[in-house]
Amino acid sequence: MERLIRTIKEVEVYLSAYEDFRDCYENIKRFLNDVYKHKCIHLSLGYLTPLEFEYDWIRQNMSMEIK
Repeated sequence: MERLIRTIKEVEVYLSAYEDFRDCYENIKRFLNDVYKHKCIHLSLGYLTPLEFEYDWIRQNMSMEIK
């Protein structure tokens, strides 16, 4: 969790100028949904993005249910 907060601050917050709290909230939400989940690979996830890891996990667990 600490690494996630650090990434948000370093990649989004410190490089942006927000008009108000709502603007900040919307931009961080966009960053998480459009950038972090799709483009940031993680050593702990086997060098996959969070979305790729989630899809792999679902696919593996769905195949276990079918058997």
